[in-house]
Amino acid sequence: MSRLPLVPMQPSDPALKAMFEEVRARGIEVPNVYRTLGHAPAMLRAWLDMAWQIRLNAKTTRRLRELVILRAAQVSGVNYEWVHHVEMALKAGVSQAQIDALAGAATSPHFNAGERAAIRMAEEVTRGPGASAAGMTDLARHYKPDEQVELVLTASFYACVGRFLSSFAIELEAGR
Repeated sequence: MSRLPLVPMQPSDPALKAMFEEVRARGIEVPNVYRTLGHAPAMLRAWLDMAWQIRLNAKTTRRLRELVILRAAQVSGVNYEWVHHVEMALKAGVSQAQIDALAGAATSPHFNAGERAAIRMAEEVTRGPGASAAGMTDLARHYKPDEQVELVLTASFYACVGRFLSSFAIELEAGR
């Protein structure tokens, strides 16, 4: 059971109501993680601003970032994050075979060398405290500096997501 009650889908706070409408305008039903963050509207605003930038405005492909996010969810064991991002990954072009092979990505033929480097970095960042020097050197072989920043930031943000979800024991939405 969630450690905080979910804020209502139609909150009375005008700023929170506007953020929920913003989420709905993107074709997304307001997820439980946002309904938990809604207890602190300024923090939800900051979260949304970061999440939308990572999801929609990065130069690296959404497909690659979803691999990074899925590996972070898998390493941290956060089912909520995993379930939500499997759907997103499939829509972004990640194959079911890749999802199934993610835990063994280092030796899997389903990934190229650049994908393996990004997945390794995501594992290291999620386990903490950060990616190793060797992992970052490998990442740099395949990605420009701005892409490295995007990928490390994506892994770091989604490690944070998993820790937030776990701390509040946020449950999946009904029907998921």
